[in-house]
Amino acid sequence: MAFSSNLKVSKDFKRPAKSDLKNRTVMQNFKSEFLKTIYNRGFIHQCTDIEALDDLLISHKPLTAYIGFDCTADSLHVGSLIPIMLLRWFQKTGHKPIVLIGGGTTKIGDPSGKDESRQILTDTQILKNMDGIKEVFIKFLEIGNEQTNGIIVNNQDWLDNLSYISFLRKIGRHFSVNRMLSFESVKLRLEREQPLSFLEFNYMVLQGYDFIELSSRFDCTLQMGGSDQWGNIVCGIELARRLQRKNLYGLTSPLITTASGAKMGKTNDGAVWLNDDKVPSYDYYQFWRNTEDKDVARFLKLFTEIDLKEIAELAMLKGSEINEAKKILAFEATKLCHGAEKAKQASETSHSTFERGGFGSQLPTIFLPKEDLDNGISAFEFIALIDSVTSKGEARRLIRGGGVRINDVVITDESKPIGTYNLNKQNFIKVSIGKKRHTLIKTK
Repeated sequence: MAFSSNLKVSKDFKRPAKSDLKNRTVMQNFKSEFLKTIYNRGFIHQCTDIEALDDLLISHKPLTAYIGFDCTADSLHVGSLIPIMLLRWFQKTGHKPIVLIGGGTTKIGDPSGKDESRQILTDTQILKNMDGIKEVFIKFLEIGNEQTNGIIVNNQDWLDNLSYISFLRKIGRHFSVNRMLSFESVKLRLEREQPLSFLEFNYMVLQGYDFIELSSRFDCTLQMGGSDQWGNIVCGIELARRLQRKNLYGLTSPLITTASGAKMGKTNDGAVWLNDDKVPSYDYYQFWRNTEDKDVARFLKLFTEIDLKEIAELAMLKGSEINEAKKILAFEATKLCHGAEKAKQASETSHSTFERGGFGSQLPTIFLPKEDLDNGISAFEFIALIDSVTSKGEARRLIRGGGVRINDVVITDESKPIGTYNLNKQNFIKVSIGKKRHTLIKTK
């Protein structure tokens, strides 16, 4: 892996020479454990001054770094795992992570990677979303008061108190509109002739100011984020140099897509959320279990903490054997997000359902009034009860296509009645849609 060689950075920034960018040996000689780890696992895309940062990580321990997360939903999804894992590795290698919750910036909306303005949320919605997001970080980071414990900070604490005229005079004068227009997050919107509001245009100014505040309050030296955040990160670094004569650093990770080009964290059923109340641990496990073959080794490096030597061995598996690597990926990724016990239960349920033709305790379950089954329900109406089936029309199409099984028997008649006589010895009906979606129907 090489660093991007076409970065648009200010003339003050230092980065490895182009010859070094292509020299893998140079990049393997990082002195700091953090950079060595994240480079070997595939996390690095861009950095403002990689050599100076490497030295700083050795000489100043613990160093403090942050990543910002806006409160646009009441959970984060798998697409946010790369920055979360960056913070986790930063802490595991002896440094202090800051999670910056964007209680203030969420009111503006980050235009990065968007073709249209984000929905304006109320203060009540933002607070609710904030509570859900905090639950995610408690699982991935050690939060507390010790030297390398992570802290969760809300930028609303300083952004809500800004005086507009004073802010423009003190901060706004350091931002060049010409330069802001050159950043990808803005340029792409303009090239596509998509509207960019003045509200959104201010986002990178506020994010730059966040870095200044975190530097002053917590001696934060490094900002990390996805590659779409590069322009926003650079703004904060340049602002610190002009206002405080201070050297800050920026590091970005690549935006991850699957081997087939799909956006990470999205499925046909929607986003793969990290909170158990939105995506249960069994469904989370199955998401990773269904990883494309070409992605397994890469995802083991990025989304688990398995030793790289073991990953190299797993990467050698071919054909049906690669399923063993997928099971390890699913278990380890689920363990990080939901804990070892739920990962074990999900693994056992998956094994029982897919390899022994049985059922498991974590399969999605729907409860029906017993009288509904006493009267009998036509097969297509019965299948339409499943959450992942969007309509009765879809249920009919699935049955006609031979994609539905009741208690492991294929159903081809969409009008066939389903009733209490279909309950098995364990007093439930197992519904299978395709090879991967299974649901238990029980009476109440």
